Amino acid sequence: MLPQKVMLLFGARRVGKTILMRQIVDSFTGKTLVLNGEDIDTQTLLEKTSVSNYRHLFEGVELLAIDEAQHIPQIGSKLKLIVDELPGIRVIATGSSSFNLQSEAGEPLVGRSSQFLLTPFSQQELSAGETPIETYRKLEERLIYGSYPDVTLFDTYAQKREYLQDIVDAYLLKDILAVDGIKNSQKMYDLLRLIAYQTGSEVSYEELGKQLSMSRNTVERYLDLLQKVFVIYRLGGFSRNLRKEVAKASKWYFYDNGIRNAIIRNFQPLDVRSETDRGALWENYIISERRKLSLNQRLDTQFYFWRTYDNQEIDLIEEKDGVLTAYEMKAGKKQARVPIGFKNAYPDTEFYCVNRDNYLDFI
Repeated sequence: MLPQKVMLLFGARRVGKTILMRQIVDSFTGKTLVLNGEDIDTQTLLEKTSVSNYRHLFEGVELLAIDEAQHIPQIGSKLKLIVDELPGIRVIATGSSSFNLQSEAGEPLVGRSSQFLLTPFSQQELSAGETPIETYRKLEERLIYGSYPDVTLFDTYAQKREYLQDIVDAYLLKDILAVDGIKNSQKMYDLLRLIAYQTGSEVSYEELGKQLSMSRNTVERYLDLLQKVFVIYRLGGFSRNLRKEVAKASKWYFYDNGIRNAIIRNFQPLDVRSETDRGALWENYIISERRKLSLNQRLDTQFYFWRTYDNQEIDLIEEKDGVLTAYEMKAGKKQARVPIGFKNAYPDTEFYCVNRDNYLDFI
């Protein structure tokens, strides 16, 4: 970490932000100070935004770490003043929601910060501690229970189920419901259930609104908030303005399969699930792993799906530095051919079918 810089560490609750922050603090050789943004005393100490106050509080501190920093009002302006006026100081700020920390810290910290998104474990991280045979045997478990750090450590499926239900019931919507104007937690949860059942499918905001007796604008607002607490993320349609391509549609995926299954209260084995549901779990898993790969390697990849109005489609399109790569997901061992419409429109694009035989090559 560089002096006069802020590291913003984002991620959903319980993915390990605090543990990572403390590992960084423990490995630092200079003077450190750790604060908790949810603590009233911390909020009071930082309330007075003045150079004299911060010099008094942080004199001699070389690394300041603030956990759950989104709870501190005007956190961006406060961090800007700290790194601008206290020579040699470095700051780590973690947040389990981006709608406070990122929005308030974003503009004031332009040129002064770096941002990292911490996700549940990637398969690449897990593979470092297991044999290829163990990885193969645990595939179904990860499709059903996901890869939250604590989930991967539990010995029994009952423990995994209980933990995931606890996250969904006690933590998942906590940050959203703290925002002014969000009063109906049941509506938010009902929307999330509908999205879970439509994983991998195009979503109609109007239809969701009808089912939930909400306006389209409210549906879009709630989905945006769910994205900002790192529960789900959106894929838009890819198009280079060809007349037949669908560009304005949306698909929504979960950062973690276990959270998706906990929301719909379904931890059944794959062999008793419908083919559609198995396909949705596989698609969600592979696309999420591709996103983790991009985030962990800081590749700045853009993600889309592709479909034409005559229903030719591809599950995932990646764009990096202007280069396209296409992926089709198959839950079994089947192969897939590139749609003729895509091949004609983008003849130089590499196309891959990701199935159980080769998936580790891509994640």
